[in-house]
Amino acid sequence: MYEGVVQDLIDELGRLPGVGPKGAQRIAFHLLQAEEPDVRRLAEVLIEVKARVKFCSICFNVSEADLCRICSDPRRDLTVLCVVEEYKDVVAIERTREFKGRYHVLGGAISPIDGIGPEQLRVRELMMRLSDGTVTELILATDPNLEGEATATYLTRMLKDLDLTVTRLASGLPVGGDLEYADEVTLGRALAGRRSAQ
Repeated sequence: MYEGVVQDLIDELGRLPGVGPKGAQRIAFHLLQAEEPDVRRLAEVLIEVKARVKFCSICFNVSEADLCRICSDPRRDLTVLCVVEEYKDVVAIERTREFKGRYHVLGGAISPIDGIGPEQLRVRELMMRLSDGTVTELILATDPNLEGEATATYLTRMLKDLDLTVTRLASGLPVGGDLEYADEVTLGRALAGRRSAQ
């Protein structure tokens, strides 16, 4: 334990996701040894990001304007909507340069253990977006874990009465992986989702 403001800094850094006590201590001492202009610049960027960044009024992605760059792009396909858990998922899909539609960020996944149900997610906003009939295909791109599967299953049930094609991202074996190291669920999905080799 350190005293005063140094311990306060370590405690605050330790509250960040993925930063444990040792990592928080390393970052704190790095900041203490850094030049004052560098630390000041970091502090100013943190304050500025909180002041300027908000959520897109349509898809709930992070944005500095009312609409994010994807929702304001007239070249995007309005008929295809990709539902993701978090804004970082939008970045991951955009990096592929394969998807030309728009997004809807739920803000998490259903997790009863963490007290997160559909009411805590942006499901109501999703249903409002789908109500005008513009979207003809909905891609469920939730994480391939228990919470992501629960969220996808819930949404599939909610959407079954709509005239809408609902698809799920394919899942299976990673490129460069070995079969012997694949878990049963991943290998099972790869078998179920097999396609023609031609």
